[in-house]
Amino acid sequence: MFTLIFLFLLLNIPLPVSSFIHPRCLWRMKQNKDKDGVLLTGCIFILLRVQWPVEKDYFNHILNIQTPTENKHFPLALAFSLDEVNRNPDLLPNMSFIFKFSEGGCKTVSELYSLMPLFEEKQEFLPNYNCNEETTCIVMLTGPIWEISAMVLQLTYGPFHTILSDHEKFPYLYQMAPKDTALPLAMVSLMLHFNWNWIGLAILDNDQGTQFLSHLRREMEKKIVCFAFVSMIPVKMDLYMSRAEVYYNQVMTSSTNVVIIYGDTDSTLAVCFRMWESLGIQRIWVTTSQWDVTTSKKDFTLDSSHGTLAFAHHHSEISGFKTFVQTLNPLKCSDEYLTRLGWMNFNCEVSTSKWETLKNCSSNASLQWLMGQTFDMAFSDDSYDIYNAVYTVAHAVHEMLLQQVDDGKGHYANCLKLHSFLRKTHFTNPVGEKVNMNQRENLQAEYDILQIWNFPNGLGLKVKIGEFSPYFPHGQQLHLYEDVIEWSTGSRQMPPSVCSADCGPGFRKFLQEGIAACCFYCIPCPENEVSNETNVDKCVRCPEDQYANREQDQCIHKAVIFLNYEDPLGMALASMALFFTAFTVLVLGVFVKHHDTPIVKANNRNLSYILLISLMFCFLCPLLFIGQPNSATCFLQQITFGVVFTVAVSTVLAKTVTVLLAFIVTAPGRMRYFLVSGAPNYIIAICTLIQIIVCAIWLQVSPPSIDIDTHSEHGHIIIVCNKGSVMAFYCVLGYHGSLALGSFIVAFLARNLPDKFNEAKLLTFSMLLFCSVWVTFLPVYHSTKGKVMVAVEIFSILASSAGLLGCIFIPKCYIILFKPERNSLEKIREKTSS
Repeated sequence: MFTLIFLFLLLNIPLPVSSFIHPRCLWRMKQNKDKDGVLLTGCIFILLRVQWPVEKDYFNHILNIQTPTENKHFPLALAFSLDEVNRNPDLLPNMSFIFKFSEGGCKTVSELYSLMPLFEEKQEFLPNYNCNEETTCIVMLTGPIWEISAMVLQLTYGPFHTILSDHEKFPYLYQMAPKDTALPLAMVSLMLHFNWNWIGLAILDNDQGTQFLSHLRREMEKKIVCFAFVSMIPVKMDLYMSRAEVYYNQVMTSSTNVVIIYGDTDSTLAVCFRMWESLGIQRIWVTTSQWDVTTSKKDFTLDSSHGTLAFAHHHSEISGFKTFVQTLNPLKCSDEYLTRLGWMNFNCEVSTSKWETLKNCSSNASLQWLMGQTFDMAFSDDSYDIYNAVYTVAHAVHEMLLQQVDDGKGHYANCLKLHSFLRKTHFTNPVGEKVNMNQRENLQAEYDILQIWNFPNGLGLKVKIGEFSPYFPHGQQLHLYEDVIEWSTGSRQMPPSVCSADCGPGFRKFLQEGIAACCFYCIPCPENEVSNETNVDKCVRCPEDQYANREQDQCIHKAVIFLNYEDPLGMALASMALFFTAFTVLVLGVFVKHHDTPIVKANNRNLSYILLISLMFCFLCPLLFIGQPNSATCFLQQITFGVVFTVAVSTVLAKTVTVLLAFIVTAPGRMRYFLVSGAPNYIIAICTLIQIIVCAIWLQVSPPSIDIDTHSEHGHIIIVCNKGSVMAFYCVLGYHGSLALGSFIVAFLARNLPDKFNEAKLLTFSMLLFCSVWVTFLPVYHSTKGKVMVAVEIFSILASSAGLLGCIFIPKCYIILFKPERNSLEKIREKTSS
């Protein structure tokens, strides 16, 4: 089981991981005498079948052909491919392939037409190879710019051109390069990885350039990447020259650091690109592998601030190319000579110290170091297309011969037969990659991403920094080797290329109409809204139980506040409530102990006890207001307050009525019976019952509940008890006020009645204080919020209760405890008689 799991994990290691284990690096050396920065142009070759064995020496003349160094790579790659086919015993054992290539380098179409009859008529044969004379089909291998409409089978190398895929117009043309339909997506994915959203573009003003622009724009719009400028370079040289300054100013005045170059390398676009580089414009050029030229007169610094990022078609490495070329002419093909023919693979797995030495050395020292490494000649994209083209023709001819299909008579009939086999050819090439000519145009290319630098004196360096595969799931298609980027440039970061600086957390983008989506202003998030990412279009409002911090980049939970016992205000009020409760108990104890004294008995001792007990509950009532509110406490707060205070005030009213009746009723009769029977005590029960009915209606209609206030105080959630029905609350207060007012009026009328123990004056002052407290309470209560509002209500309860206790009972306690002579009837009579 462990072995199966290990194999499963091993097989699921993605390709980029294995590529990272073996980094790919290339270098080349440009000849000083060659024209600086010449871009590769296509050549044209004629593939011929011959009836004799062709040895490797047959291709020795290639190195003597007078042609630009850059173009020598094409015939050498073709010769290498043909030699492999000719030496393969499983392919065309009775036949060999050769090619014709003019002494002048590349032929024109008219020159090739003139050679065709010669090739048809003059066929050479060797004994034991083929006894029958036959006419073979001429196959042309060309760059994509050669459009041959004659009855000639044509295979092209180089970039895929959509216009050449028109089978009605070009029925005998096969493009070996895969379509670049995934190239726009690959480029945009690279932009997103490096956070580039402000890009310049230079393309040719033709069908190919327009189509690429359309596909690139579609991908960029999906990911909000914008064009800083689009330079569509005219195809005609005279028209370009008249506008060259305009295109130069476009790239110079633009704030972008990244410019995409896409188009043919032998066009006015190449002239434009050369001019930009010669004038010292330093940008990060993003392009295809056909543009990976070297220069010899540029200042150089090996960093990531400029250079070229090239997308090359991904393919397996072909070994033995260097050995093949050197055996053609061992004296001429030295290592140094080969480095001028094309890119060389070398071992990237060197120590960091050696790489630092390479970066810091002069070009001569770097060249000496590179020459000391083991390297092989690399196959470019075009060379790989040539390689596959040779094997395609070989397999098609081989299959045709195996099926013993008659070639027909004449060149035309022979080409028709070969054409029918070519379009159905499919095979696996020697490096293990599948080639299917029938599905060629439906395949999407995979890309190697290469970073290229130009050293002084023509030394070029190219490092593979990643891959792109359209066959991976979205989000995993691009794989960049961060360690390789850091290893080669000293940093994992690339220069920014944005229209507007990122809007950081706490800000949002503000777009102006008519301006590109990548260009925006940054404005702070509205109140209580946050953004914790960059470049957000909208800020997010914090939930009700949270608030935005000062930076507005995160929501913080609001502090839940209520009047609690840990709060100094709550602690002070609770202490006051307990103190007054204890003091009331003490007063009650004094009255109980001295219950037979005249001052206790004079004003209805039982009513005094009831009043003291009710005041005790009045002082305890605020404890229901302190602490975190819940449903039970919210119910009890107002109901207890209403009922207990009603008992206290109605008791005061009963006492005042008792005093008044005691002085008014002097003769025996019904009123005297009413006083003696204790009927005033029923006032307490009746008044309390009325308040209980009011409270019951309150609870039934709109009971008090918990109120969570999230808006009154910033950053806080205030939990208080909602009164439910405000009208019911004011009915309770109004009822208290009416009882207090009644008590005050009755006590005021009895204030001047003669008696040593008349407490009417004390009751008058107590009711005056009680009414003053609650009249003051109303405006203060409405002007406060939260726990302060609760504290105001508690203070009013304590103040009014303390007023009743102090005005009515403190003077009596003073007499009982400190003036006992005033609480004795004998002492009073003696004093009166004397």
